[in-house]
Order: sequence, then structure tokens, then C-alpha cells
Amino acid sequence: MTVTVLPIPPKRRILVVNDTQEILDLFRDILTDEGYEVSLCSYAFKDLAEVKRVMPDLVILDFLIGGEDHGWQMLQKPKMDRATRKLPVIICTAAINRVRELEGHLKEKGVGVVLKPFDIEDLLQAVNRAWTELVPEAVESGT
Repeated sequence: MTVTVLPIPPKRRILVVNDTQEILDLFRDILTDEGYEVSLCSYAFKDLAEVKRVMPDLVILDFLIGGEDHGWQMLQKPKMDRATRKLPVIICTAAINRVRELEGHLKEKGVGVVLKPFDIEDLLQAVNRAWTELVPEAVESGT
């Protein structure tokens, strides 16, 4: 009898960017319990060096780090860079009005939204949707 051993798929890597350590800890606990490899960034990255160093499969970004304009700039950087533009991004924010203003643009750019305060199941559903709905061409091409 021959037993075929299937390779264990690599864990998907998620980079969480937030300026509050308690929130970072919460995301780490939730996502590692679900089997994800989690990298935390407690500061606003000024360029894409941290994203490119980690090479995550998904970025969860607090939209209000340093104010709304700074969060918007942080969201734009990965989407404007050739190496990271297909990287799924989920913004996690309490800025409901700002999200409504940007809803069409966010959808066009393949950005998911989780509003604070969030239910853990809503967060996990958004993470699962990230690879199938936010950037489907990236999933199909394997990038």
C-alpha cells in the first residue's frame, strides 16, 4: 500500500498596521488562532520597505493612523507600486463617513473594509474574501 503525502500549504501571511499596541495584540491573537502568520507594524510606514520586507499575502491597515489624510496616503502606496498593487488590502476603521465618501474608489482599487467596532466573524469573513473577491486576478495568476 502506497501512502501519498501531500505537502502542507504555506501559511498565508498578514501584515497588520495599527498605532495601538492593544489592537495589534488583538489582531495577532485572532489571526494566529485561525492559522495565519501575522506580522505587526505599530507605526505608519513611510515607504513600502516594510511591506516588501514582509511580502504579506494581505495587509490590514488602520485608516486613521496619524489622521485620515495619512491613512489615505498609506493606503495609496501599495496600490501605486507595481510590485504590490495586486496585494489585497483591508482597511479597519471607525471613519464611517470617510469610507462612504470613498466607497467607489475603494471598491475599484480592491480594498475591503471592516468598520470598528467589529465582530470577529466579520473580520474573518473579510480576510477570507480578500483572496477571492478583492483581487481575483491575483489569485488566478498565483501572484
